[in-house]
Amino acid sequence: MSTVDLAALLLRFALGGMIILHGFNKMKNKSSLKGTGQWFASIGMRYPRQQALVAALTETLSGLFILIGLFTPLACAALISTMMVAIIVSHRSSGFFIFNEGQGWEYCAFISVTALSLATIGSGKYSLDNTFEVFKDGWLPFTLCALLAVTGAALHLALFYRPTSKP
Repeated sequence: MSTVDLAALLLRFALGGMIILHGFNKMKNKSSLKGTGQWFASIGMRYPRQQALVAALTETLSGLFILIGLFTPLACAALISTMMVAIIVSHRSSGFFIFNEGQGWEYCAFISVTALSLATIGSGKYSLDNTFEVFKDGWLPFTLCALLAVTGAALHLALFYRPTSKP
């Protein structure tokens, strides 16, 4: 096993496992999903109940795909897009640090950079991407991931974000 394969495996397990749990947490019961929807409404998201479900499923499924190393750049793009939306609609006004009041954007940015790094180095020898010989390392997965993430976040915000003006 090369050190890059080991690093990819560790990144996939840590990032994928953590994000799966984030998704599950949003939908562990009806009140969790309802609470997430109410919070989404309070920050200006249209169709907040549906947005809560989409966010939970995106986190769960992208985490699963990252964990098993299948279509890794696409899964990373979905995760990065979700984090970009979170930064813009919720965290950027709180500054950088997560311990700031309102939770800054450092955590979401770190997840995004980690996911982009994983998409770039590839999911490694012990992955389904390797088994099916898709999405090896390099500029193509990096570019695909970055473009899809930015496009997905921009479309999401354009279609569903309607911030309320503060007095």
